[in-house]
Amino acid sequence: MIKFIMITNSPGLAHMAELNGVGRIFVDLEQLGKKARQGHLSTHISNHSTDDVALVKYALEKAELLVRLNPLNKHTHLEVEQAINNGADILMLPMFRASDEVEEFARMVDRRVKIIPLVETNGAVESIKNVVNIQGVSEIYIGLNDLHLDMQMKFIFEPLAIGLIDKIAAVIKSAGLPFGFGGIARAGEGIIPGELVLGEHIRLGSSSVILSRTFCRGIDLKISSGPDNILATEIQKLENSAKKSKLRSEEQVESDRRRLQMLVEDVVKSRSNETAI
Repeated sequence: MIKFIMITNSPGLAHMAELNGVGRIFVDLEQLGKKARQGHLSTHISNHSTDDVALVKYALEKAELLVRLNPLNKHTHLEVEQAINNGADILMLPMFRASDEVEEFARMVDRRVKIIPLVETNGAVESIKNVVNIQGVSEIYIGLNDLHLDMQMKFIFEPLAIGLIDKIAAVIKSAGLPFGFGGIARAGEGIIPGELVLGEHIRLGSSSVILSRTFCRGIDLKISSGPDNILATEIQKLENSAKKSKLRSEEQVESDRRRLQMLVEDVVKSRSNETAI
């Protein structure tokens, strides 16, 4: 099954998430350059801190703790040491543009924890064949938000619709590494429904996906079981959707892929018209 990832610095939510099927908790320390890139969008920019790493780690029993650091900078070595000392199981390097940045990062980590390079620039895409062969890299994640911005596209799912993710995935799989990409909304929600995105994960052989902020809507941390447990209900919907997706015929897979493409094309066309006006 696909591993679900939740971004949170709340120890209570992190613990509840792992009890209900979330395999990886994501503490996001990235700040450098993010507001400049995404400040005009409705995307969430986290206010997580180094101290949150230790607090969340203490709350977890079995889920992995993923920590995204800042892009490579003069303080990266300190960030690496702090994150590892506070309990990170995996470190993520964002916004790299060349494989030598990943190599430098890998030397700092020195195999003490897993490394996930986050592919979200055109340069990262162009250097992916080298990145997958760097010692210490355990898997790859493709960030659709910054990637579509860096490539001057109109919509976050455009790299998926045009087949770019297919090409990147092929390189990653040929190196024998697992990968994930983008984020996913609740089933039946979002401009591109969660189940349709999940179908593409199944088609491409993805092993992980980040749950969108919508999964935290209406959650009561006091409710850990039963029909009122919203998080468990929504995750179960996705798990059921994943099972159905795996049973699709080739014709159904292609039909779902084309449906996603058409939805994305409609959004891109609409936004292009708005820009023209």
